[in-house]
Amino acid sequence: MKHTLLSFAKEQGRTLFMQLLVMGGILWFCHLLFVNTQANLEARNIASGFGFLAYEAGMPISDALLSYTPADSYGYAFFIGVTNTLYVSMISIVLATLVGVMVGIARVSSNWLVARLAEIYVEVFRNIPLLLILFFTYGVVLAALPSPRQSLHWGAGFFLNNRGIYFPKLMPENGFLMIPVALLVGIIAAVIIHRKATKRRKETGRSLPSVRIGLALTFGLPLLTALLLGMPIAWEIPVLKGFNFKGGGVIRPEFCALLIGLVLYTAAFIGENVRSGIQSVAKGQLDAAHALGLPGGLIMRRVVLPQALRVTIPATTNDYASLVKNSSLAVAIGYPDMVSVGGTIIGQNDQAIEIIVMWMAVYLFINLVISLVMNWLNARVQLIGR
Repeated sequence: MKHTLLSFAKEQGRTLFMQLLVMGGILWFCHLLFVNTQANLEARNIASGFGFLAYEAGMPISDALLSYTPADSYGYAFFIGVTNTLYVSMISIVLATLVGVMVGIARVSSNWLVARLAEIYVEVFRNIPLLLILFFTYGVVLAALPSPRQSLHWGAGFFLNNRGIYFPKLMPENGFLMIPVALLVGIIAAVIIHRKATKRRKETGRSLPSVRIGLALTFGLPLLTALLLGMPIAWEIPVLKGFNFKGGGVIRPEFCALLIGLVLYTAAFIGENVRSGIQSVAKGQLDAAHALGLPGGLIMRRVVLPQALRVTIPATTNDYASLVKNSSLAVAIGYPDMVSVGGTIIGQNDQAIEIIVMWMAVYLFINLVISLVMNWLNARVQLIGR
């Protein structure tokens, strides 16, 4: 017994020593890299540090979610680039997921034409570089749209041309804050009702139309609040003045091209993930569902897709992370994302190392958040063994 404990202690000590040795080597390498970098920067008279972020930027940003002027600092300009990256990435993730699920379901469809069209879509977009898709979308498709004077017009104040999509802009008035509050209350109520309906279905087998009730609460409460407050909303309509439209909101072609490219490219990969997940569901599950007389749509929603998630989520996590990193290709078509804005800052200040470190830190943080959320979701849908 003593010999066994002694051997175990020696093994643990040897393991700990090797780990400390490896960690020491890594720290020594990082120190050596830092010292050499500082020496090379001083030899070339290049200032280092992040103090430049407080200087006036003096650079325009064509598409910003938040208010920005060239008089703002470099740090705020970089933050605008980060918000643009997050904005296009989050919208692309949602749309790519919706398209990918439809493509994945179509891939296993019993309809020969639908299945073949989905297969062609997957094979084409998975084997074309995303950069070429962006160039084609921006330089060919969107460039072929008419000029502002010949804009395509539909509805009240909606215009489409090669400068972007122009639409009426919402202008809040007194009391408008209560509308988003009502929306938040509606969403919370919808989630609570959905959970109670799920619990009731598991316990009694009786279901409630929780989805319809949730949608009614989510959209009905804000609408009712707006009506009670006398519609505290005004609309700014875009008007053609000179060679372009003034007023209203606009979605610029650079954003549209990047969004379309990211969605089409990523959806092809997600579609294959969904297809593999659907085909991993045991045939006995489908036979049992058909034997109960369930309709095809209900079988897909209640039987197949919930089980397919166990296979789909891990692979899709990688696709989400790749989408965020692929958004850096926005610099090729002029969309002011984080990489584009950071590149301009490097050109004006020669602070390449600092900007690259900031890029790495932001991408690392975003992808870690995506991984944490997807790992949590994956843990919830996995089977628990006994």
